[in-house]
Parts: sequence; C-alpha cells; structure tokens
Amino acid sequence: MKKVILILLVLASLAVLAFQFQPVKKAVTIVTSSIETPSLVNRDSLTIASRVNLPEGYKRVAYKKGSFQDYLRNYKLKPFGSKIINYDDTHYFWQGGHIGILEIPVPKNGLQQCADALIRIRSEYLWDNNRKDEIGFNFTSGHYCSWKKYAEGYRPKINGNKVSFHKTARANTSKDNFYKYLNLIYMYSGTLSLYNELEAVAAKDLKIGDMLIKGGSPGHIVMIADEVINDKGEKLFLLFQGNTPAQSVHLVKNLVDSAISPWYHLEDDAVIPVSNYTFGNSKFVRFK
Repeated sequence: MKKVILILLVLASLAVLAFQFQPVKKAVTIVTSSIETPSLVNRDSLTIASRVNLPEGYKRVAYKKGSFQDYLRNYKLKPFGSKIINYDDTHYFWQGGHIGILEIPVPKNGLQQCADALIRIRSEYLWDNNRKDEIGFNFTSGHYCSWKKYAEGYRPKINGNKVSFHKTARANTSKDNFYKYLNLIYMYSGTLSLYNELEAVAAKDLKIGDMLIKGGSPGHIVMIADEVINDKGEKLFLLFQGNTPAQSVHLVKNLVDSAISPWYHLEDDAVIPVSNYTFGNSKFVRFK
C-alpha cells in the first residue's frame, strides 16, 4: 500500500511540474528528463568535476588551486544513485531531479535548509583555509553576526527586530562551537537576508560559487558548482541546492534541455526552472 501511495505521489509531482512548464511539448520533455539519467553523467565518479562530462566544444574555466571555485568543483559526492534524504532520515518524496548527492551531513534538527546549506559550505571552506575571521552573516533583521564575536562569547539578545549582542559565554574556538554558531545563523538568516546582503552579479560575470536567489518566505537559492566555456565565449554551469525540508544537498538536472543536462545556460531576468522550483524575479549574488 505504501508503495502505491509513493508511486501516486511521484506521478502527481511530475504532473504538477509538467503543467507548470507549458507548452505540452516542453512538459513531456520535463517528465522524460526526470526519469532518465542525462547522457553527460558519469556514474563511476565521486566528485562534481568527474561526475559530469563536458558538452562537445566546451572546456572547463580554469581556477586557482585552493580557491573557493576549485573547492566546489572538486567537492566529494556520494555514489551515483544515492537518494535525497530528509533530516528525519526519510526519503524525499521526489527523486527525479538530481544526479548527485554532496558529501555534507544533514543535521537532525531540521535547520539546514536551502540557504543554510550554502552558508555552511561557504563557512566550512573559510574555516578549512584559515580564514575564520571572514565568517559572518546578516540576520534577516539586518544585524551582522560574526563567528569571531560568537567565539569570544558574545550572544544575541533578540526582541522582535531589535538585536543586541552581549558577552554571556566563555570564549570557545572549537569546531563543535562553530557548528553551534551555524545553527544560530540558520535560525535567523535565510534567503531574504542573503538577497538583501550580498552583491548582485550580472550573468556575463558569473563564476563558480555564485548563486541564483529569490528572497522571501518561502524563497529559494542554488549555487554554481562548475563552469565551462566554448570558443565563442558561451558558458554553461552546473547547479546544486539544499531544500526545505532540510535534506541532502544535491546536483540538479536540467529538466527542460536534455541535450545539455545537467548543464544550464544562465541569463539575466530569465525564468529558470531548477529541479522542483522555478526562479523568476530573482538575481545572481556572490558571497563577500
């Protein structure tokens, strides 16, 4: 009985996606793409760069070893076919939109949602590269909360939209305390704060690590994981996302252009369907 219900849910989800992207021909493409594995996907690989082959005529854009771009491009993946798992260890209801699961834990507290997952990845990169003093994010209220001050023992006192910081804890620079700090950021930051805080980027200037964001409640955000270019200067990008409920961070398929999937053309002011979300009235942004 449970299998029947699950199948019905999947079919219903595909139907919703199909009707979301009219006309009918495009809807059929989306349903087909959600079932099939893109031809450019290499199943026998465990990093983003090796999981997805290059489209004909393209080469990868070079980045300095140790850069955030290099870090993301070589991020480790779980074996091909791994499922998207929710924070409570259940399977996400729809498994048709991804081609890889990033090796990043999903906390059981349910806090690590779409924006939070990207905040974590950026923060872990800074931590691992001895740039801890750069870790900090705005709350939705606009107040800045840095890891440096949190590690010194400062904690926010929040009263509505009013926030003040007071030293109420002992100094603690441990990795465990770092993740407690991130949990605080997850609670009081999100797509809306990132949308307002981060620098906007034009599509022509996009690079790995930049994000497509729609701020709000709910909003959504995805990050660029890889970048290729051809002789004409045309670029394609790979995208990954977290989601709500908090779940496995995953590389997404391109459900509307199977010829290049999972690569994406990205343009300013475009309507961009990404897995189970469609971006409109959104913008590209970059971490500081």
